[in-house]
Amino acid sequence: MHIELPEKRYYGIGEVAKAFNVNTSLIRFWEKEFDVLKPKKNAKGNRKFTPEDIKNLKFIYHLVKERGFTLDGAKTHLKEEKKKSLNNFEIISKLEDIKTQLTKIKEQL
Repeated sequence: MHIELPEKRYYGIGEVAKAFNVNTSLIRFWEKEFDVLKPKKNAKGNRKFTPEDIKNLKFIYHLVKERGFTLDGAKTHLKEEKKKSLNNFEIISKLEDIKTQLTKIKEQL
């Protein structure tokens, strides 16, 4: 899955939900369910997601939506194999981004 977000320090929950094409309520639900998601909150209580949170959200999205894990299965997978799986997922994501860029270049030719 390719996520289009500008380079920023913090992202609002609306931006994140739109990038992942899900409801904000799902993002809030995942925040409660998964310990790795810890967005900062401002004085008003608005969530501000860091790039690290986005990376974790991508991995959770991949496990739950793309691979079909249950929430409990995804939690277990995150705890047991977080470093190994996350590293593999990052490599695959980078390769998919490169593929997308190359496809765009090919179409322009």
